[in-house]
Amino acid sequence: MGTSTKHIMSEEEKYFFDLRGYLVVRRALTAEEVAACNGAIDHFVDRMSTRSVEGGGLAAGSSALAGESGRQELGGMLGWPAPHRGPFRRLLVHPVAVSRLNEMSGKGFRLDHGPLLIRAHKGTEGHRLHGAGEPLSPATWYHQQNGEIFCRGVTVAWQLTDVGEGEGGFALVPGSHKTCEPTPAGVRSVESDMGLVVQPAMEAGDVLFFAETATHGTLRWKGKGERRSVLYKYASRGAARAVGKFFAPADRYGEWTEGLRPEEQAVLYGPGVHTGDRLPLLESDGKSTWISEKSGR
Repeated sequence: MGTSTKHIMSEEEKYFFDLRGYLVVRRALTAEEVAACNGAIDHFVDRMSTRSVEGGGLAAGSSALAGESGRQELGGMLGWPAPHRGPFRRLLVHPVAVSRLNEMSGKGFRLDHGPLLIRAHKGTEGHRLHGAGEPLSPATWYHQQNGEIFCRGVTVAWQLTDVGEGEGGFALVPGSHKTCEPTPAGVRSVESDMGLVVQPAMEAGDVLFFAETATHGTLRWKGKGERRSVLYKYASRGAARAVGKFFAPADRYGEWTEGLRPEEQAVLYGPGVHTGDRLPLLESDGKSTWISEKSGR
């Protein structure tokens, strides 16, 4: 799916995104811009971390997604010293991204977390498919009404290397961002995907937008070359996924919160779904309130 006017989201693109849950804008970056991004990454390549495949890894035990090695990751680009940070700061508010995020997530959208480089070599494991319209995600749900799209979570993935058909990498179930039925286990593991999983072919310089609520993940990398995708995770103004700087009660309101009971502190945490084990949950029987045993504390 392409566009004739790169800095305006066309009606055709809106239709495609609403129907399929993703959109590829071709040649969003010039060859020079791609080279600048790759050059900066090469400069900091020694900071790359590699995920472990032990215990099933990101493939989560799937025989269809298992690989010989874990994917590599690199973050922190926006804070790199000049000139290496420059290309990634431009991507943060690139006109191609802004014009479409204004339509997908609404004006006032924000970077929730990222950017993150995902790097893979031949044999790198895939990532079990996750997300879907069912069950409803309070942080990333999707809705369309009165000619407007309301997508609370959109990932923008800039492609820095070619991704050929059948080579692996990003994959999703088109239309799953609006499904009202639970996703079968075989589809999530891609061991019995019912022919529903699609892996878009892309070239270096293309940019991919996808609804976070769509069932998505990555296939085992089979390409001869290296996979490089830089992901920026955006959210609507009223949505939050990652835990922010001012998450804990004392960070938000001050040290006086440390004198509160745990049950009182529990409702003063900041917004976010990816809270790890830091969020206490409340239970009540109508007479008293207590911290749930399911809390991660």
